[in-house]
Amino acid sequence: MSLLNTLSLILEIVTAGLGVWLGLMKKKKYGWLIALTFTIYVIYDLSRFLNLELPARELLFLAASISIFCAVWLLAKQP
Repeated sequence: MSLLNTLSLILEIVTAGLGVWLGLMKKKKYGWLIALTFTIYVIYDLSRFLNLELPARELLFLAASISIFCAVWLLAKQP
């Protein structure tokens, strides 16, 4: 795994953690969606870096895309 891949993975983990923080501490529903999205990204990237075979990897990526779409939608609906 290259340095850039490692840094990207660290940022994904931190972003997922911030999403959990938004969900728990700030009571923001979109925080949980952000956490879900970036947790899926971490799983997806780790599977690629470690050459692990994930069943339905494409479905995981689709779920992450839907999750972040919903998070942005909730943000856009805020006054």
